Parts: sequence; structure tokens; C-alpha cells
Amino acid sequence: MSKKTLNIGVISLGWMGRLHTRSYKQLQERFPNLGVDLKLVVACDPVAEYQRVAVEELGFERAVADYHEVLDDPEIDAVSICAPNYLHREIAVAAAEAGKPFWIEKPMGVSAEEAREIAEAAEKAGIATAVGFNYRHAPAIQKMRELIRSGRLGRITNVRAWLIADYASSPDGPLTWRYDRARAGAGVVGDLMSHGADLVQYLVGRIEQVSALTGTFIADRPIPTKMGIGHTGWEVSDERGAVENEDYVAMMVRLENNVIGTLESSRVAVGPRAEYIVEVYGTDGSARWNFEHLNDLEVCIGRDNEFQGYTRAMAGPTFHDFMRFQPGAGTSMGFDDFKAIEAALFVESILTGTQVSPSVADGWAAAEVDDAVVRSVETGTWQDVPTVSGTTTYNLTKD
Repeated sequence: MSKKTLNIGVISLGWMGRLHTRSYKQLQERFPNLGVDLKLVVACDPVAEYQRVAVEELGFERAVADYHEVLDDPEIDAVSICAPNYLHREIAVAAAEAGKPFWIEKPMGVSAEEAREIAEAAEKAGIATAVGFNYRHAPAIQKMRELIRSGRLGRITNVRAWLIADYASSPDGPLTWRYDRARAGAGVVGDLMSHGADLVQYLVGRIEQVSALTGTFIADRPIPTKMGIGHTGWEVSDERGAVENEDYVAMMVRLENNVIGTLESSRVAVGPRAEYIVEVYGTDGSARWNFEHLNDLEVCIGRDNEFQGYTRAMAGPTFHDFMRFQPGAGTSMGFDDFKAIEAALFVESILTGTQVSPSVADGWAAAEVDDAVVRSVETGTWQDVPTVSGTTTYNLTKD
């Protein structure tokens, strides 16, 4: 049987753009059931060195500096948008108007308004989309969702999630675009808490109200003189500039079905490296996942007075997608594998015309939570989280 070919363009070749590229390369081996060949046709980045890397090291046929050249190319079937937050709306709306399915990173723009414009443009164009909520795709998270949705934990009562990281813990770390409100929007709320909001909604249900506090603990940072990739490789000057958004957020939330929860996030913690944890409690049990031990799921079901407590279950053959990457429990998957699963869901959405990857409506839903947090901090009051239109996938049952 002949395979369909999809010609791929990647816009922006920082760390995430390179990860998207590696993810596309994995699909033929990991997801042969898709019956598709992916061809890396064009990469876009304004940095000449990154254009060289695209062709000579990553395997693209060519590289350009202007993203319009990618979107205007009739041969390109789908694009990845991995540019900084402040460029998301401009590029994504242009991609939708060009009829190009796109995979975009979160947060989707610098505000809920920009996220709405992206989602509505994609809905109008009738194209498949994907948003980078990669933690959803951990096989342990999939098993956790299965336990929750099947009722094995009983009626869900409360949820707790925290995403505590140290990537910005040094006060001498560079003042990148991430600390500029005009270019990043909110700080850790958009960067990490958008993942937390999506995970909670994916596992339990829609967040309806929030009450929040934030803090900025490092007030200024050195201005960079040389750009790096991701959080590393930057060089800085002696001159410093002001940090314009928050380092820390604490939230109380009300979810649908009378579930309550607490969420917390920091980018400046000293100690935890990437402690991204979600706990879900029900009347008959609970489950807990920690990204720092991403192949494990801790589960307690029932009330055995003698042996009460969590059982550690290692991801294995019965966990969704695990066997595509590893032969059995005890051999670990990693972060990049989650992005390969995300790439596969994006491609499946394109091929079938059915949205199965995290959608731009999901990205908009998380952005509405983020904006409600910002309003709550400004007003000191509980804030409602508006509902969104379009196809959200956090509430769909997965096969």
C-alpha cells in the first residue's frame, strides 16, 4: 500500500523547534500505523547559523529567514510554530489563512485574546491543529486518566498540582524575552502553569473559577549580549534590566462537578529541578504522578487498614503507547518521547480529519485560566473562567 507524504515546515529553530524536528523523524519507526512519510522541506529562522544547522545537521532541504516563505509555499502540507510567545498570534493566524495545519507551542500567544484569535482563525479555516501540552502524553498520565474516568477512584473530590522548577533560580540568568510582559505576557503563569491547568482539566474536568496570588522574587537580571538556545548558552553584560512578570503563583480553583483544587508554580525554586506533580483524590482512592519519576504512577485504591498507602506501578505494556518506545517495564521513556506522541497525534488529526491532538481550543482554554489568574491577582477576588468554543480534546474519551 502506498504511503501518503506530508511536507513539513518548521518555524523557529531554538530548542523546541529542534525537538519538533526530531519528533517528526521518529514517526516512521514509532508509528508505522499512520502510513505516512514525513519530509523535512523547509526550516525558518532569522539567525544564519541556525539556517546552516537546519540543512547540514537536521536534514531540511532548505532554510529561509522569513516565515512567509514557508506559509506561501504550496508544497508545504503542515507547519510547526516554535517562535517566542509574542509572535504566535501573527504566525498562527497567517498559517490558518494559508490553510496550513499547524502544531504550536504553549502558551498560545501573550493573552487569552490572542489565543482566541488563533483558535477562531483555525476553526474558520477548518484545519487540524496541535498545541504543545506534552505532559498529557506520558503513559502514566494516560493510565491515571483511565483510572479516573472509569470510576475506580470513586467520586473525585479534589486535585492538587504543582510545577516547581529552577531554570530561572539564578539572579544572574539572562533577561530574555520570557521576562518581558509585552513579549511573553505573564511569566510562570503562562510558561508552566498553563501545563498545570491543562493537566488538571485533562484528568479531572474544566476549571470554572480561580483565586490567585503571585510574586516576583528576582527583580532584575543582566541584559544578554549573545543569544542561546532554550535556557542555556546565553552570554550577558554587566547592565541589568527589570523583570516585568511573575516568578511564582499560588492558586485555589473550583472545577466542574464540585471538585476543588490547589495549584502552585515557581520558576525560581532552589532545590526542585523540574518537580511537576499532579495528585487526584476520590472517595475510593487516589493517584499521583511526578515528572521527575515520569515512568511511575502511584496508586491507592480502597481502604485496607493493614496495608494502606500508595502502590508504585511502573509504566509498561498495558500503559498507552509505552510499547512503541520501550520493550517492557523498567526501561524508561523520556521527555522527547512525549513530543513524538504529540507529533503522531497531530499527523493523525491531519490524515483523518478528526481532531485527536491537543487543539487550539485547548490552548485557548488554558489561556483563559491564565488570564483569570492575572485578573484575580489584580483585583484580589475570585474570577470566573470563560468557556471557549471549538473542539477541545481534554474532555474526549480516548480509545
